[in-house]
Amino acid sequence: MKVMINSVHFRASSDLEGFITQKVEKVCNKYSDVIGAEVNLKLDNNDTPENKIADIRLMLKGDDLYASKQCKSFEEATDLAVDALKKQLEKYKGKFVK
Repeated sequence: MKVMINSVHFRASSDLEGFITQKVEKVCNKYSDVIGAEVNLKLDNNDTPENKIADIRLMLKGDDLYASKQCKSFEEATDLAVDALKKQLEKYKGKFVK
């Protein structure tokens, strides 16, 4: 499974990329339906400290799941987005396992 990380208008550090890859792969390895993941990191143009956005898209067989969170750090935004995706995956799995 491949995790693609895109950072818009800045260069993400290798530590940040490693952190994101580890978090996303941990979730994806629990579910066999996940084909790949795409993570987009953006900086919002506002003056508040919560200007870091992490968008995560999980590609599944037939469907995609998506979560976007905005926080003070990319790590925190990634954690919250991964938690949201865990809930979505549980719902998705519950629909097909009867």
